[in-house]
Order: sequence, then structure tokens, then C-alpha cells
Amino acid sequence: MRKQWMGLGLSLVLALGIAGCGNNGGNNGSTNGAAETGAPAAAEAGGNTAAKGEAVQLKYWTDDRHDQEYIKELINTFNETNKDNIQVELTVLSENYAQSVDIAFSSNQAPDVLRLKSANTSEFVKKGYLAPIDSYLDEGMNQKFGSLMIDNVNRFDGKVYSLPNTGLTMRLVYNKDIFTKAGIQNPPVSLQEMVDDAKKITEAGKSEGIYGFALNFKNPKQAFDRSIREILSLSGYQGLGYDLKTGQFDFNPYAQVIEYFKQMYKDGSILPGAESLDIDPLRAQFAAGKIGMYLSFSTEPGVYKDQFPTEINWAGALAPTLDGQIKGTSEIVSAGTWLGINAKSAHQEAAWKFMQYMYGDDILKTYHEKGFGIAVVPSIVEKAQNPDIAGMEGFLVGEHDSLWPAAPGVTPEGATYADAFFKYMLSGGDAKAIAEDLNSRYNAALTKAVEKGEVKVTPDPAFDPSKPQGE
Repeated sequence: MRKQWMGLGLSLVLALGIAGCGNNGGNNGSTNGAAETGAPAAAEAGGNTAAKGEAVQLKYWTDDRHDQEYIKELINTFNETNKDNIQVELTVLSENYAQSVDIAFSSNQAPDVLRLKSANTSEFVKKGYLAPIDSYLDEGMNQKFGSLMIDNVNRFDGKVYSLPNTGLTMRLVYNKDIFTKAGIQNPPVSLQEMVDDAKKITEAGKSEGIYGFALNFKNPKQAFDRSIREILSLSGYQGLGYDLKTGQFDFNPYAQVIEYFKQMYKDGSILPGAESLDIDPLRAQFAAGKIGMYLSFSTEPGVYKDQFPTEINWAGALAPTLDGQIKGTSEIVSAGTWLGINAKSAHQEAAWKFMQYMYGDDILKTYHEKGFGIAVVPSIVEKAQNPDIAGMEGFLVGEHDSLWPAAPGVTPEGATYADAFFKYMLSGGDAKAIAEDLNSRYNAALTKAVEKGEVKVTPDPAFDPSKPQGE
């Protein structure tokens, strides 16, 4: 596995692009409200950041819950030891993060430092929320992160707004004991095998409330972005319906995958009530041994260690592909950003000093080793040990994982691809017609966005999904 990590380091140095993650990203939370940790007593004044001995008060907002105890420890250490009299206060928002940030900026109450993800960075830059950090990047920082500064991910119009830390791999999560009980020796490698296995599991376990498959269909986009996205990328297609070769949306491959999901629903192989199931209730059911398999991110091992401790025998494996052949690479998502600075903050220099501390080698290395995310910074990858967490071995970066170029984000008129295909999965219809309608509406939205200068599209006819980017 160490060889695979070293290989990733080399691939990342040559990376051409990174794709965005769905809104769930690395956020495992589902509860409402915010958790806060107040800053301890100010450290002894020092440096030139504080005026007249008064501490500079910084606010940091994040929507991550899975790492909050570690982040609290880091902030407390920073508050107690920094020589610039800077005090940081952490606020953890578990839901509606982007909306909360919008409201905070409109009322001039925005935090000084923000947690950024691929799903929100572009919008925050467009709205003028973020300050570029290029002027703070010295030779060492540029050498450490330079290969990962990617257009339309953390660099926009030539300016850098954030630096990477970790990424998320996506895998099929399966209960090994349930598979054995159903007479299944290995996880499925094709979608037809997945359909067949889900049916076998349901037939063998339905009397005990065990079903073959589930997803958090309460939010179809989150459900599909943690499953179909992965299936498509391994099958050789961009996972969000965008064709990188033509620079246009094409949902026909997506329609092929949804046919198999529809079949599992028709077979009764999907956990009853999944239409209204959120991710944490799904995890609780899986931890209780009631679900044979589902697809999700590399946050799952940490979830089953801390949030839903379980004794079941489970593992992660590469997702199945359309025909059982791997023609692409498994997309490492949400890998381009971590922290950003408020463009309107009165304490941007202090905010950068906090960011500089958070991006230190020891912190990034420990963040990976504790299993909060999988390191993507080459220098960290080379020296980090694998997380000692049950199940994590199935999510570690290997030969079939890589970074993908970012797809343009557009908002079409009418139903989104997730809503349209989810409706088809439940109620039927004409899949080909649905795909063509989505193509028409998404490409119309793309054309408008390009004309307004909101996105840039550069077709890449030579794009090869079978190789890690840049190789």
C-alpha cells in the first residue's frame, strides 16, 4: 500500500484537474444547529498583529462535524501558543452552510476564515466572499502545493483562493457476513452482478428485515453523487453528466446506470422506505446488519468507529462498472480546497497566520493518520502512515484512483438530473427521452453561463479517462 501512496504523490504532481463533490462532501452530520468552542484566554501579546496589546479575534466557520474534536484541539493550541496575540473561535454549522454564509455576508457578520469545498468555492469567489492568497505564498508553500493549484477548483482567473488538504475516495460498502449468507463470494464488479446480488441478499434475509441495497434517497442528488458518479467514472465517463471531450452535457451514460437502479427497485431489493432515508439513518441500519451494500465516501470508516460503532464484518471495494470492465479511474473528490479568507475581513493577515498554522506538515499528516480524510498533498502522502481504522484499507488510494478535471456548474430550467432520474427510477417512463431533455436543458444553461462569463468551457478531445490525470 505504501507503493500506492507514493504512486499517488507522483500522479498528483502532474494533475490536470479535480472534480467537485456533492454537498455532503466530508460532512457526516445530520443534526441541526451549531457547535462552538470559545477561545481560551489570550496568549501573551507579540508580533505586530495585535494593536495596543489587545487580542485579534478571528472567527472560523466550518460545516464539518467528523473532525471537530481534532480541530478544537488545534485551535486551542494555536490560541495558547501563537506569538501574534490571535484568538480563533470555532463555529460548526451542521446544515445549510452555504445559506448561512450568504446571510452572514449580507449582514456584515461573516467569519474571517471559512471552510471551503469544491461544491461552494466557485460560488463564494463569484460573490466576492474570498480574498486571494497569492501574495502570502512563499517559495516553500508554492513548492508544497503548486502542483495542486487547479483552475476552477482553487484558482480562478489566475488567483489562488485555497490550498488542498485531503480528498475523498468513493467505494461500494458491503456487509461480508450478509454476502456469505446469501452465497456470494465477492463484491460485484458489474452493475448486473450488483442487481443479482441485491436480489439474492433480499431473498435470503428479507424475513429478518435484511435487504440487498440502499441509498439516502431523501436527497436524490446526494444519493446519486455518492454512487452513480463513482460507477460512471470507473466506466470511463465523467460522473456528473458532463462530457470532457466535447465540452457538452451528455446524460445518456447516466441513463444506462439508472436502469439497473430501477431494476433493483422493481425487484424489491432496496430497503423499504429508502425514498425518505437520510444518510445517518441509513448508516444506522447498515451498522445494525440490515443492509447488504451501498455506495459512499471514505468518511464511512470513521463513522462506524465513532458515530455508529458496529461489530458487523464489513469492507469497502471498488464500485461496479457498467459492464464489469474498468475503463476509467475512480474519482478522488473534494480534493482541491480546505480553508479560505474572508475578502472583507479586517484581519486578513492574522487569518493567513492561522491558515499557515493549519496547513503545517504535522497537522496535515495527523489529519490523514486519524482518518479524517485521505491526504493528497504529495509531500504529506510520502510520509503519512495509513490510518489505523477498521475498514479504511478498502478506501485507500490505489492504482485505479485519480483526480478528474472539474465539470462546470450550471442550473438548468426545470428538474435537475437527479430529480428527473429518481422519478424515472420510481415511476418509469422513457429513459432516452429523459436523457435528451436533460441534455437540451443543461446545455442551454451552459451556453448562457458561458455567454455571461460565469463559466469557461474548453473541450478536450484527447482526454483519456483510463489514466490518472497528467500521465
